[in-house]
Amino acid sequence: MLGGPSSDRGASPAPMEYISTRGGVGAVDFEGALFSGYAPDGGLFMPQSIPTLDRDTLQRWSRLSYRELVKELCSLFITAELVPRDTLNDLIDRAFSRFRHKDVVHLSRLKDGLNVLELWHGVTYAFKDLSLSCTGQFLQYFLEKKQKHVTILVGTSGDTGSSAIESVRGQKNMDIFVLLPKGLCTQIQELQMTTVVEDNVHVFAAHGNSDEIDEPIKELFADVDFARKYNLMSLNSVNWSRIMVQIAHHFYAYFQCAPSLDTTPLPVVEIVVPTGGGGNITAGCIAQKMGLPVRLVAVVNSNDIIHRTVQHGDLSVSESVKATLASAMDIQEPYNMERIFWLLSGSDSHLTKMLMEQFSASKSLKLPEDLHRKLSKTLQSCSASDEDIVRAMQRCWEDNRYLLCPHSAVAAHYHYSQLDSTPRCCLAPASAAKFQDAVLRAGLAPQLPPEIATLTSMETRSIPLEQGQDWAQALRERIKAMAQRWETQGGQSAPPGQGEITRQGVTQT
Repeated sequence: MLGGPSSDRGASPAPMEYISTRGGVGAVDFEGALFSGYAPDGGLFMPQSIPTLDRDTLQRWSRLSYRELVKELCSLFITAELVPRDTLNDLIDRAFSRFRHKDVVHLSRLKDGLNVLELWHGVTYAFKDLSLSCTGQFLQYFLEKKQKHVTILVGTSGDTGSSAIESVRGQKNMDIFVLLPKGLCTQIQELQMTTVVEDNVHVFAAHGNSDEIDEPIKELFADVDFARKYNLMSLNSVNWSRIMVQIAHHFYAYFQCAPSLDTTPLPVVEIVVPTGGGGNITAGCIAQKMGLPVRLVAVVNSNDIIHRTVQHGDLSVSESVKATLASAMDIQEPYNMERIFWLLSGSDSHLTKMLMEQFSASKSLKLPEDLHRKLSKTLQSCSASDEDIVRAMQRCWEDNRYLLCPHSAVAAHYHYSQLDSTPRCCLAPASAAKFQDAVLRAGLAPQLPPEIATLTSMETRSIPLEQGQDWAQALRERIKAMAQRWETQGGQSAPPGQGEITRQGVTQT
């Protein structure tokens, strides 16, 4: 048990190491996990041991700002030998320097007990700015020390791509390759990626869905020689650094919504988590494991694989991905469930490997009874249709004159369906400003900040990936060309490749 926050720790704490959920590789430190994304054996990195917090620590932490909570949590998972504490604090302060809200995040307390934790005050108006801004700073710290270049691969269903781009744009020792599903993001989400024309940013518009764009990325990471030669890494929530920062969301939500920390036992707060790839809900499971008394609810849209897994132990993909108003959650293969299975099975890497290989081969898996029972005790779940989303957006507006994004509305739908008075916090992953179509569908008026309104008049650039084309090979060729240019220019970032350049609807070459 930790007797206090990391700044109170005595000398020589045990080193924090990370192991693969599939057990096929040796332990690495935080730097190794940060630069790997997927582990070489196909698994995901997790801490070999998860620190637990005592009551005194929780009470002290309850008085901290969100920013300070992130610092304390990160210091538990990043040793001071690797990143000195003062340096870590500076990196996190730098990461949050572009956030619009003075507190970085903000809790809105609305009618009928609806508490909405706004995680979207970063540059791209999405919660992923929080973890990716920190991750970008961690990357830059290590790269500058070692004069090294990395190639970042990101598949996005909406918000990850733009947040990842913002975290590394213009950095001389990082090139980022982002795959987006053409036409399946909102116009604003797409423009936030394609209007960035820095030389180290390469955006691919793929004619496929979110799960399909993950396949070529997995293929390149599975090619160990290629991945090593070009220093491939991921900024999707396969990357441990993102999960680590997101743990803070749950601690902050708990401290804001718990009625008192003077009772025994400590009160339970329900955290409602809109869920796609499962990164945020995984962070919540780790927070639970650390001793935070929260009840977790994973809420999904009509792509309900996580809901079916929690309710029935049925991890199986449907015939097709359904396009919904909550488009960033239109996912059928929530890869972070692997981390949750590993956590709940007592770090059983053999079982985790077997389950995930079975799922990868057949896209269908029935959880072992014991694992399903543990999952059902750890998580509750709920799914929401587009109609449910619209009704929740309308009710929240009518009651509070407060606009929810469709993903936040999935959480609000769950809250409105509950009749008890349990303290509850709904995580809000994005601003409604990014989802004009959903706002209009609810009969409400979009509110566009100037930064978003100007996107439609900006030059865009992307590289098309067509159906039938070998996407993995196209990526390989672009990465090789980038590396050659980077080397010939003496470590300067590669110039942009020949892409599809559009200004105000006119395509140029």
